[in-house]
Amino acid sequence: MTQFGEYLATKELQRLAQKPTDLSKDGTLNTKRLTQMSAKNLGLTLFYGTERVSENVMHHLNLLAEEAHVLDKMRAMQRGSVVNSLEGSPNEGKKVLHTATRDFFDPQSEENPTKQEAANAYQEFEKLKHFLEVVDKQGFHSLIQIGIGGSELGPASLYFALQAFQKPNRVVHFISNIDPDHAAHVLSLVDLNKTIVVVVSKSGNTLETRMNEMLVRKRFADLGLSPQHHLVAVTQKGSPMDQPEQYKEVFYLWDYVGGRYSSSSMVGCVPLAFALGMEKVLEFLRGMNAMDKAALEPDLHKNLPLLSALLNIWNRNFLHYPTCAIIPYSYALSHLPAHLQQCEMESNGKRVDKTGKLVDFETAPIIWGGVGTDGQHSFYQLLHQGTIVAPVEFIGFKESEYGQDLADEKGVTLQEKLLANLFAHSLALATGYHHDQLNQSFPGNRPSRILLAHQCTPYTVGMILAYFEHKTIFQGFIWNINSFDQEGVELGKKLSKRIIEQFRKKNLGKEYEKEFPLSDPYIKALECLNGPATPPRKTRMCWSDPGRE
Repeated sequence: MTQFGEYLATKELQRLAQKPTDLSKDGTLNTKRLTQMSAKNLGLTLFYGTERVSENVMHHLNLLAEEAHVLDKMRAMQRGSVVNSLEGSPNEGKKVLHTATRDFFDPQSEENPTKQEAANAYQEFEKLKHFLEVVDKQGFHSLIQIGIGGSELGPASLYFALQAFQKPNRVVHFISNIDPDHAAHVLSLVDLNKTIVVVVSKSGNTLETRMNEMLVRKRFADLGLSPQHHLVAVTQKGSPMDQPEQYKEVFYLWDYVGGRYSSSSMVGCVPLAFALGMEKVLEFLRGMNAMDKAALEPDLHKNLPLLSALLNIWNRNFLHYPTCAIIPYSYALSHLPAHLQQCEMESNGKRVDKTGKLVDFETAPIIWGGVGTDGQHSFYQLLHQGTIVAPVEFIGFKESEYGQDLADEKGVTLQEKLLANLFAHSLALATGYHHDQLNQSFPGNRPSRILLAHQCTPYTVGMILAYFEHKTIFQGFIWNINSFDQEGVELGKKLSKRIIEQFRKKNLGKEYEKEFPLSDPYIKALECLNGPATPPRKTRMCWSDPGRE
């Protein structure tokens, strides 16, 4: 198995990276370059002329993708091969088929290896359709989704992205954090008598989710309401939550759908269908399915996720930029950067390759971001004049989502001014500006790219989400790391359980364990928690406070 540093293209790209394109040099950014360095497919355009690449660099990046057989690996993944694997690790060895959750539109041939997985997804959608009919008849108008990580970040980003299409008298809230104030705040916003609560945990054992479920169940009971009439489960068959008698409905996940890639399963589709209706959800899934197919295109200028992945590889491994900012010039996508943080950093924040060996190169950059133009009045100072260079992925739309715009006295609309800001900053990052006063001088030569779509619709949002999913996976294929496990989140969970046990003993009046296997600072912290204390203050819970009802 060839490793990243052993590819012939890697060696040539390392040589080319010694003298990368200088975007700030006069004449570099011309019409020809900006026209040639753009790629179009499915109504999306990726402008990358403001990246520090040449045609020769792009040629060798394409060769790198060929040497790494990324299209074969993507095809194998979508056809159900075991790609979630790591030599010597007994925990994985699974298929990765989130794409099957949106692949039931075309007739399924008998030879299709994922026919059964697509049928599973379709069966859940039929169940969801019937469930919504019941919900409509019973007059529910609010939904709270309880889940954390992929059970909240993806669904929340989609819900907020598509609020313009929301049905009348429908609202969705999310509870993810184990912080009791989070749940208290959300519960204060709704009439529980008219609220559905969707509890999402693939394993059925997620600490934050189960504790918040207990809290919500108590709130329903205190109000004299039956939790079983309001609670819905989304979980894997056979999990501790797979108890139909305890829930109004149970929707199923499968082992081959990872949490951060689960937005097209019932994890994302139950709240979206409640808010938007089934028709809009199906449009969203069609968009994702279209991008799934585009990710198999051999032509790099039609395979936008692969093209973007290769640009990320260039910035990370050859120019050694440590971060990447995701900046949508769209209020609708304001929650997307948080989801993409998980998608990329949990997938590719790895230091061990698939052979079980430590890598000797950089993997995932730190993903961060925010919405434009707000960021222009916040962190753009660092982007333009800071001492580090942070590549930027801009996202924009030609038309506004709501279609409620305003033109100034010269006929320029707000959406046009928004786009003007987007393109201006991309160009300014690249070219810079030289002034006699250093504090007014901008060095430029700072890379960015723009993903431009026509309008923020369910179909387009589906395409954009799948674009980022596949971009992440392509990078993992090139680095030969497993983008589908998340061992890095487990250690803190294990230690927190041991500390929770100390709290339990303290609350029962027992002494904590002196041999608690943590360093001295943690021991001292526990001593403070377990030492002499003032009489406990009575906590007023929101569900027992008549003034809050």
